[in-house]
Amino acid sequence: MTRICIIGAGAIGGYLGTRLALTGRATVSAVARGATLDALRHHGWRLRLGGDTLQAPAIARDDPATLGPQDLVILAVKGPALAHIARQMAPLLHASTVILPAMNGVPWWFAQGVSGLSDSPLDSVDPGGVISRAIPLRQVVGAVLHMGVAVLEPGLAWHRMGHGIILGEPGGGPSVRLTHVAGLLQAAGMDVTLSNHVRRDIWYKLWGNLTMNPVSALTGATVDRILADPLVRHFCSVAMEEAARIGQRIDCPIDQPPEERHALTARLGAFKTSMLQDAEAGRMLELDSIVGAVRELGQRLGEPTPAIDALLGLTRLFGRVHGLYPEPHVAPEHLT
Repeated sequence: MTRICIIGAGAIGGYLGTRLALTGRATVSAVARGATLDALRHHGWRLRLGGDTLQAPAIARDDPATLGPQDLVILAVKGPALAHIARQMAPLLHASTVILPAMNGVPWWFAQGVSGLSDSPLDSVDPGGVISRAIPLRQVVGAVLHMGVAVLEPGLAWHRMGHGIILGEPGGGPSVRLTHVAGLLQAAGMDVTLSNHVRRDIWYKLWGNLTMNPVSALTGATVDRILADPLVRHFCSVAMEEAARIGQRIDCPIDQPPEERHALTARLGAFKTSMLQDAEAGRMLELDSIVGAVRELGQRLGEPTPAIDALLGLTRLFGRVHGLYPEPHVAPEHLT
């Protein structure tokens, strides 16, 4: 039986953990803490899906070393927590363990092997290269999640929309392990797409989140209200155009004008972005992987990003004032 460990049992982690455990094809453990850890130990995995509450047995620990080597490790933590988690992951890994980041934004490995960018880690998401040293790229499978999940209470995830997940090797092409992971997720009820260019898929999703997430956190507005304001909508378009120019230079072209993406986003209605949900719950903002990394890529390429700079500066200041983003030289170690 496949051994799966999910690090971070919040919304996405809770959804994936419950669905995978219910297949009966895997032993699914969790690394969590606090009230979430207590809930998992008492109730197991729990997911509100439609009108039903699904439950499955869970092995929950706060120390990864107590779980032993795993076949698949799913990272479902917030970006600010990953460096801290990466330092503790070694006991979970054997030579063929697959590591699947189920996270928002630009992953730590994104710049590696990309023409025009140095292979050095992105400081915005991997300061000092801590994550790159702890998590070998050869064991990583890239992923893009297209689903809406929230937390109703610690240990209880609520599925709101979508079951899509895109998987791909960071270097492109098929692989046996990719097929195996896809099979596990398909058996768990997910709509899996295999991609030969997962970096492009990551960039395309980021292209929309780049503006909606931070603007929603700053203003408290749902996406319908953001897009209904012509000045804010135009500002978002300008920032997206800057990101599209960066994408063009790193083989991640965006073949869509911002207005078309806005029209798709508007269909979500009064939707709260993940960053707005985090701000309202007092959780650290995933600003670096969603906005900071884009700015850093622009700097490496010599591509100006004045709108993205303004967005980063304003949201960063908002986060610091409200205790949701670290002051300079302070490394947060928050695990959902």
